[in-house]
Amino acid sequence: MTTATIPNAPTALAPVRKPLAATRVAFRALILRDLVVLRKTLKEFIPRTILQPLLLVFVFTYVFPKIGQGVGGEAAPEFSTLLVAGVVGIAILMQGIQSVSLPMVQEFGYTREIEDRVLAPMPVWLVAIQKAIWGALSGLFSALLVFPIAAVVPATPVHLDINWPVLLTLAPLACYMCGALGLTFGTRFDPRTVPLLFGIIVIPLTFLGCVYYSWSSLEAIRWLQILVLANPLVYMCEGFRAALTNAPHMSLWAVYGALIGFSALFTWLGINGFKRRVLS
Repeated sequence: MTTATIPNAPTALAPVRKPLAATRVAFRALILRDLVVLRKTLKEFIPRTILQPLLLVFVFTYVFPKIGQGVGGEAAPEFSTLLVAGVVGIAILMQGIQSVSLPMVQEFGYTREIEDRVLAPMPVWLVAIQKAIWGALSGLFSALLVFPIAAVVPATPVHLDINWPVLLTLAPLACYMCGALGLTFGTRFDPRTVPLLFGIIVIPLTFLGCVYYSWSSLEAIRWLQILVLANPLVYMCEGFRAALTNAPHMSLWAVYGALIGFSALFTWLGINGFKRRVLS
């Protein structure tokens, strides 16, 4: 028995992409998907992003000077300038956690939405990296919103002296580190334990992250000055003080070294946790 063949029949319905090309297309598609979601949820994203930096700047640099109350014994203009760098750091940190950890907690929940992403033609570890990069992009956008707030809100002048090489290298590194931190948190918390994330981890990171004071000013409390070195927010705030102001700051060698180390650590922890959650 012979089988009939059709001359010049196509061997495939569509051209087959090479693995690397397919990975590139899938990665770009996941980023575009997140952008579409962001565009549809701007009404929630913008208030959530602006509210905390706005309140910090408003209370400490507008309300306190107006009522004649100093903060931390520092002159009002100096404190306003000092605070801006800390607010940039905390804005990036909060956005990195909120834009990565909270959605991942939901995606790993009963809906199992994470399976849609894992089915993309790309390695599982790269899906995790995409999450961290999206957190970095969200954090960068959040940091940009701080500058118009700092220009308009304070009652006392904010004196910025921008070191562009430091700012342009530090900001992407800090944003990625916070995205990787959000990835780590998102793979280690479930919906029942999310309140612990903010109550036990995020709040101590914020208050002990040199947002409202410089690291060098902790010299009077030496044990605390050493203890806060385990907090990645300290290096972000000190780095942004070096990038934006003339205020005393930690050595840039220590800042860059710590941020690179924390980025590598959180990426490793996040990828391992992501694989464990996905493949379990």
